[in-house]
Amino acid sequence: MEERTLKEITPPSVDFSQWYLDVVLKAELADYGPVKGCMVIRPYGYAIWENLQAETDRRIKALGHKNAYFPLLIPKSFLQKEADHVKGFAPECAWVTIGGGEELEEPLAIRPTSEAMICSMYAKWVKSWRDLPVLLNQWCNVLRWEKVTRPFLRTTEFLWQEGHTLHATADEAQKETLSILDMYREVAEDVLAMPVHFGPKSESEKFAGASMTYAIEALMGDGKALQAGTSHNLGQHFAKAYGIEYVDQNQQLVMPWSTSWGVSTRLIGGMIMTHGDDRGLVIPPKVAPYQVVIVPIPPRKGDWNEAVLPKARALMAELTAAGIRVHLDDRDNHQMGFKYADWEMRGVPLRMELGPKDIEKDSCVLVRRDTREKEFVPLAGLADSVKARLDAIQKNLLEKARKFREENTSEPANYDAFKEVMATKRGFLLAGMCPSADCEAKIKEETKATVRCFPLLRDEARPCIRCGSAGKLAYFAQAY
Repeated sequence: MEERTLKEITPPSVDFSQWYLDVVLKAELADYGPVKGCMVIRPYGYAIWENLQAETDRRIKALGHKNAYFPLLIPKSFLQKEADHVKGFAPECAWVTIGGGEELEEPLAIRPTSEAMICSMYAKWVKSWRDLPVLLNQWCNVLRWEKVTRPFLRTTEFLWQEGHTLHATADEAQKETLSILDMYREVAEDVLAMPVHFGPKSESEKFAGASMTYAIEALMGDGKALQAGTSHNLGQHFAKAYGIEYVDQNQQLVMPWSTSWGVSTRLIGGMIMTHGDDRGLVIPPKVAPYQVVIVPIPPRKGDWNEAVLPKARALMAELTAAGIRVHLDDRDNHQMGFKYADWEMRGVPLRMELGPKDIEKDSCVLVRRDTREKEFVPLAGLADSVKARLDAIQKNLLEKARKFREENTSEPANYDAFKEVMATKRGFLLAGMCPSADCEAKIKEETKATVRCFPLLRDEARPCIRCGSAGKLAYFAQAY
């Protein structure tokens, strides 16, 4: 039974893309909906999102933001007020033109992002310097008509949070932009155990309508990069477009500075591709739907309802009371081998095996998903033992991912070497990039690599890897 389960997953070394889809479907994270590009997030996948959402929401609120909700439908005239913004999103917009059986006077866009709607409300709400700063966030769905889709990584409809803020000065807006960037870095690394590089994007890669876009960039198991979150300094572009003005302390009518920022269900795709292996998912404990699964082992003779299950239920209650997410696998229609392989595929951080002999010895077996190490552990103080191992797993996953990133980061001496790396193992490449959009486009055409970000903590002058003119140090990679 174990072999049958494993054979259903294509090895990542054979076909990484197919492996990813196999894991998403077999682990019951998501399934394809009837509309192209629209996925159904199944309970196990949604539980990961809920845990990630809770960790992120707590941090957002700790920075002073409050949650709100804005309409899904945006009038076309609202969207058209900021020229760069509407131009950037026009190809991805879906439009509602009929309502109640009648043609609408004005088409309504299904929310691709909410700057237009929220800025229109800012213009009504913000009249005085006392109204600032405005620190809002919303959890919602958005829709972008994507041509090529893949569950979690790029879907027509997806879930996210989008933060929107207004500030009295440019410095405050920039401080907010970088504060959020650091918060996203913390979520990626401390919660998802997914190390990231972070810094400003190039002009060609920035958000439509932004003065500056910053991003966190992670390296996936196939050597491609994933943009895992973005924070945008919008300057005064949207304030001008939407007529947002207020009276300052000097009784002058002025415009505020704004930001927007977001992470989405794409992070789940990043988690899968960062930690997964031949056996399926490996889920960091902080977001795992179940941090421990208890697999009772029936006796050779007798009824397990009498011999094992009562103790298993008592241990489940004990761990749950200690704040640990636990599942008891009391299915009686599968052998132990199948159950072990099934929970390995689903990426549960710890498996507890409990049989009659273990109960006699007042112990159990704990098996780590990340290393597959087995240990006999006393039942006395079990909650503390489990918590220590969960912490060790979380730490190990981050260290392992960092090591993989280091081993797959190159600093090519010239453009030929750059092209050679991209043609073979890919990964992150540190090299100079000039300000020319044409040169950047040529690099992408010739190597598939794009500028993922300019390292924020390593702002260095560096000749362009392609043309040799003055430039800045940048991280390149082929991106999802």
